[in-house]
Amino acid sequence: MSTQDISNDLPVINLDLYLAGPRDSESVLRECTKAAEALIIYGALVLHDSRASEEDNATFLDLIEDYFDQPEAELKKDERPELGYQVGVTLENTEKPKCAADEPCLRIIEALEPSERPLDISAHSPDPKCRFFWKMTEKPPYETQFPALNAPNVVPQADFLKQRWPVAMEQWGKSMKNAVADLTDMVATGLGLPVDTFRNAGRYGPHLLAPTASDLVKYGKKDTILAGFHSDLNFLTIHGRSRYPGLNIWARNTGKRIPVKIPPGRNLLVQAGKQLEHITSGLIKAGFHEVVVNDQTLAVIERRKVECPERPLIRISSTFFWHLSSDYDLISIPALKNKAQELRIKQMQAGKSDGDEVIYNPMKVGQQVRNELKHIALMA
Repeated sequence: MSTQDISNDLPVINLDLYLAGPRDSESVLRECTKAAEALIIYGALVLHDSRASEEDNATFLDLIEDYFDQPEAELKKDERPELGYQVGVTLENTEKPKCAADEPCLRIIEALEPSERPLDISAHSPDPKCRFFWKMTEKPPYETQFPALNAPNVVPQADFLKQRWPVAMEQWGKSMKNAVADLTDMVATGLGLPVDTFRNAGRYGPHLLAPTASDLVKYGKKDTILAGFHSDLNFLTIHGRSRYPGLNIWARNTGKRIPVKIPPGRNLLVQAGKQLEHITSGLIKAGFHEVVVNDQTLAVIERRKVECPERPLIRISSTFFWHLSSDYDLISIPALKNKAQELRIKQMQAGKSDGDEVIYNPMKVGQQVRNELKHIALMA
């Protein structure tokens, strides 16, 4: 796959094919290469996994809609700002899009054609979205240096939620966690690395089921920014289908905005994050994206008012952040560093910008996360 092959449809990676094996068959190895190339070129892909139940996703979306339909005073009981909001709820107008004040990111926006730029985030306003973080971690057999990133979960205490909550969160969270962990094996294979390179590095990661919620009664006007132009700080982000459109991504080096459409069926969206960019020395770049209210969002709002008048008008993103382990040494893999440099030179020779050259200094993953949280105003 080359940058000339890019379309507005993300590549669909067949995880069923990989799981059926054998892992060294030509068809499986070809699918692994396709997965790695999709992340290199698009920073995103669609993952087909027959284990992912649409019914579980719908149950999860209903639960999160019901949770965020509560009064703010109830929601505030679940805030944990002293932990960098890394468990529990983050209320609207708290999290800032990093790109609003990040010079390299602003230069990426400036390099885009005006018609392909994200909605303007220069006002530096925090996002109007809320979020809930639910940890899905395996306890490490050692004392972590980053306890705040590995804090216990918060369970909402409202009577109509507390029994449903852990069951629905774990059910859907496990589906996405299993899917993305299996994808890391495919990507490692496609990059020419030992199959379990990334899975082992993320075994004790502070993985998060992390739905966002946007009140479309308050913030349902066209061109409202629900989540400003940004990339994710973790390794891979995976999403189930949202009930409301509005997610746009930018494929690397194309300068084109791509409205995300997840094909019907048991499909999930996956995006590359900063930890994957760091460990591959920029061979795979963290994908930039935004969530906005557009004409398609407005059409679904009107349809939901008619079809589901009893349901709250809240846009939920069915999101899971897969992390490397906090105490893992985040060091660029030498073989991939060379490939990244070759790709950068090729892009420059073709007259295409690849953004500012980045030096990926070695550090603990937990330190990388802390650094990123400070940029988006979630940690002092």
